[in-house]
Amino acid sequence: MAELTDILLSSFPIVKVIPRDLILGTLIFIGAAVVLAFLIILAAVSTYIERKVAAHIQSRLGPMRVGWHGLLQFIADPIKLLLKEDIIPRNVDKPLFILAPYIVFCGSFGAFAAIPYSSRLYISNLNIGIFYIMAVTSLVVIGIITAGWSSNNKWSLFGAMRSAAQIVSYEIPVALAILVTVSAAGSLNLREIVHAQGGGIHRWFVFRSPFLFLAFFLYYVSSLAEVNRTPFDLPEAESELVAGYHTEYSGLRFAFFFLSEYVDMFLVGAIASALFLGGWNGPIFYGPITGAFMFIAKAYFLVLVMMWIRWTVPRLRVDQLMHMSWKVLTPFAFACLLGQGAWMVLW
Repeated sequence: MAELTDILLSSFPIVKVIPRDLILGTLIFIGAAVVLAFLIILAAVSTYIERKVAAHIQSRLGPMRVGWHGLLQFIADPIKLLLKEDIIPRNVDKPLFILAPYIVFCGSFGAFAAIPYSSRLYISNLNIGIFYIMAVTSLVVIGIITAGWSSNNKWSLFGAMRSAAQIVSYEIPVALAILVTVSAAGSLNLREIVHAQGGGIHRWFVFRSPFLFLAFFLYYVSSLAEVNRTPFDLPEAESELVAGYHTEYSGLRFAFFFLSEYVDMFLVGAIASALFLGGWNGPIFYGPITGAFMFIAKAYFLVLVMMWIRWTVPRLRVDQLMHMSWKVLTPFAFACLLGQGAWMVLW
C-alpha cells in the first residue's frame, strides 16, 4: 500500500494536497474491505462445497432444494444464521462472552495483511511477514479460551482447554516446518520467499530437497490441528462435548466462529502455497492478476484436501493427539531443520 501511495502522489499532482497518511489509510481500509468481502464469499461457497464433497463421499446428494442442485444453499445458510435469535445465557460473563467471537475472527483476518496474492497484489510487504502471521494468529486461541470460560458451561470449558493445549502443542512443529523454508530462502518476507521459487515448477521449495518435501507435509498435518479440523477436531467434538467452546453461541456470534474456521482453512492453504508451492509462480501464469488466480487455486486445492480428509479419517483420542505432536511431528520437524542445514552446506 505504501508503494501504491507513492505512485498516486507521483502520477497525480492534484493528490499532493492530500496528506500522505490519509491516502495510505484510505487505501488500507479499501484493501481490508476487499479482502473481507472475498473471505466472506469464500467461506459461504466453501460451506456448500464441503457439504457436496461430504455427500458424494458418502454416496448422498447433499443440499438440492435451494437453487439448481442446491447451488444457492450457501446464500440461504448465512441468512438463516443472521435471522436466528441471539441468545445470551443468564449466568455467563457477558462482556467476555460477547467479545470472544470477534477476537477469534480478528486473529484470523489480521493475518491476511501479510499474504502476497501476486507480485504486485498484496496489502503490506512486511520483512517479517511469516513471523507476523504466526504472532497474530495466536489471538485465535485467546478468543477460544475466552469463549469457553465465559460461557459458564463445562463442555465449553473442556473444549477451550483442549484447544489451548492442542494449538500450543502444534505450533511447535508448524514453526519448525516454516523455519526449514525460511532457512532455504534466507528471508522471513513472504514475497521474497515466493520470488526465490521462480523459474519453473522444479524451483518450488517442495521439490528442492527431500527435507523441504517432508517439511511441507509436516506443516500441512500440523496446521490441521491448529485450525481444529478432523482428525484433530477435539475442541469441538460433537460426540463428547456437544459442540465444544461455542456450545452456548447462536445467531451472528456463532456465524463468526463458523466464518473463522473457513478463513483459517484458506489461510493455511495460502501460507503453504507461498512457502512450498511457488505462490503465484506457475508453468504459464505470471502476470499480477493471473498470478493471483494461480495462488488462490493452489490454496483452495489444499482446502479441498482438508475437506476430503475430514470425511475419510476418524477422529483421534486426546492422548493420541498429544502423542502425534510431541513424539512424532516435533522430532521429525527438528530432523528436517537440521537436515536442510546440512543439505545447504554440502549440496
